[in-house]
Amino acid sequence: MTFENGTHTGTPIRTDVLIVGAGPVGLFAAFEAGVVGLSCQIVDTLGRIGGQCIELYPDKPIYDIPAVPSCTARELVDRLMEQCRPFDPPIHLNQRVETVDQRDDGRWTVTTGQGLVFDTAAIMLAAGNGAFVPQRLALPEATPLENEFVHYSVRALADFADKTVVVAGGGDSALDWALALRKLAWRVVLVHRRNGFSAVASSVDQMRRAVDAGEMEFMVGSIAGLQMLDDKLASIEIRQIGGAAQINADHLVVLYGLVADLGPIAKWGIEIAGGRVNVDTSNYESSRPGIFAVGDIANYPNKQKLILSGFHEASLALRKAYTYAYPDKKRTHVHSSYDAGLAERITSSAAHDDNAAWPRIS
Repeated sequence: MTFENGTHTGTPIRTDVLIVGAGPVGLFAAFEAGVVGLSCQIVDTLGRIGGQCIELYPDKPIYDIPAVPSCTARELVDRLMEQCRPFDPPIHLNQRVETVDQRDDGRWTVTTGQGLVFDTAAIMLAAGNGAFVPQRLALPEATPLENEFVHYSVRALADFADKTVVVAGGGDSALDWALALRKLAWRVVLVHRRNGFSAVASSVDQMRRAVDAGEMEFMVGSIAGLQMLDDKLASIEIRQIGGAAQINADHLVVLYGLVADLGPIAKWGIEIAGGRVNVDTSNYESSRPGIFAVGDIANYPNKQKLILSGFHEASLALRKAYTYAYPDKKRTHVHSSYDAGLAERITSSAAHDDNAAWPRIS
């Protein structure tokens, strides 16, 4: 595959559907767009494919994908990319959509902050909770240590092998990663401001058993300071009720949660409630015809934040999007088992040279 991030200006890129978000739901939507007969382009603010799954829990197992008993988030994204392959959807990374303007002909002109311009019949928001950033440590000395010694996500467990790791936080991510890291790190210390947690009971019970067994440690306190030696993290100061403690550490993993921000989407003139886009559940269209929302960003009664729900929502949304791309055509539904054109395309893709550059990423 060829990965190429850059700024593009000039002639607008014409497509039937612009998918905003390259997470699991956005990737499945790209495949489903091809099945329906629509061309699509994908944009994402992040620098790599996979969305929140890859940013937050790439190696954590997922158990509720239909017909897949268990897979990691990374495996799921890989499989979805392979499923998309027959339709070759271009994927534009490090691109934040800024403005959307509907023209007199009903189509949309969409621009990104990096200079891309799209001419599209419909827009599909598959952006999770919008643009999201981790809550960072409010210490100035943390900034120069970020990514190498101070982390806001765990991207590769192997980086922490035989190291002393402090994990800060009290939610599901903090407990899950502390438990995972204890299996290969030399020492793991979980630090949380109180003895109660905002994590599922099973994870809390597992953590306490691991502490009792001496597999990891737990401290009630907060991160008060970082000390460096030769531009590396040397120790961490923990503020506690009875005073302060010092821990010599190689890495600090801060998992205080994410701050969700819809960003420019909030200014698009669509109906929003609680930071999510209100949609009609017959087609997952927003209050502005031609703009759809699927996945976690969609809001409706009894909404379930599940990947499989996003797959369903994308499928129905694209069938309505087809009417905007081809208003004079009536689409006839064909089950995939009887779609000869789809079968030929997928078979042809499977036989394609493995060295072919896909997906096309800019």
